[in-house]
Amino acid sequence: MKQLCEKVIEFRDERNWDANHNEKDLAISISLEANELLENFQWKTSREAVQATHQNIKEEMADVLIYLVQLADKMDIDLEEEVYKKLEKNALKYPK
Repeated sequence: MKQLCEKVIEFRDERNWDANHNEKDLAISISLEANELLENFQWKTSREAVQATHQNIKEEMADVLIYLVQLADKMDIDLEEEVYKKLEKNALKYPK
């Protein structure tokens, strides 16, 4: 995960995009990309959507993650650590 995050931040920094990326706009971008992901499924069954737009679904999922990594970096959040914490919390809330 760390290597992936470093690659995303390197890509951003090479293009000097950090100055234009604030927390609000990154959060909006996550939502917009998630909606682009969702659009692949509109008016289709899951099976139809996956068959027809599999490549686009993968790309939109990547876009969501890229913006999420950038938001975590901007807010100095260890995303991997927070995922593990949330899984532990969910395990207590939703036991086997």
